[in-house]
Amino acid sequence: MNKREFISNTTAWLIGLTGGTSTSARAATLQSGESEVILTLTGAITRTNRGRFDPMADQLMYKQGIRFDRAYQFTLADLAKLPALSIRPTMEYDARVHQLSGPRLKDVLNVAGVNGANAKSIIFHGIDGYSPELTLSLALQYDFILATHIDDSLLHIGGFGPLFAIYDADRIREIAQKPLAERFTACPWGLYCIEVV
Repeated sequence: MNKREFISNTTAWLIGLTGGTSTSARAATLQSGESEVILTLTGAITRTNRGRFDPMADQLMYKQGIRFDRAYQFTLADLAKLPALSIRPTMEYDARVHQLSGPRLKDVLNVAGVNGANAKSIIFHGIDGYSPELTLSLALQYDFILATHIDDSLLHIGGFGPLFAIYDADRIREIAQKPLAERFTACPWGLYCIEVV
């Protein structure tokens, strides 16, 4: 099965979660009270707001082998309540600088009660099955954001959405020295789940 088939076969339930692509569409979605879950944290978390993995309802997680007894879920509105950071990395896809904005990973982890005492690493899960793992200390050092917007447009399924875990590669010396195509190997787009180990 190729990547496109995987995405279309396993993410139909995600389509439409993020609404339109403009900032005004985002505001309208938030004002209308829609509260679709776009991110789930599992594993070594101390705060939860949902129960056990459901093999019927959690189809994408089921197909990707993600299982849990408890989790913390975020809607777009939940993420919008956290302070946003904007970064301007040169993107590998067109070799141009783009503005990405969203909450810091460390703030999202903090909401779910994640800290260095109870966690050592994180695994990002993208809807396409890409799942890079990195140490928690490195993720915090690189100051990842969970981008909800690119160039003032809301991320969407079929593009980089629902979320894009990314850092400001141009401003991290050891990453900026790499060829452009190698700078974002730890940065999945289509992020929908983070396992804390």
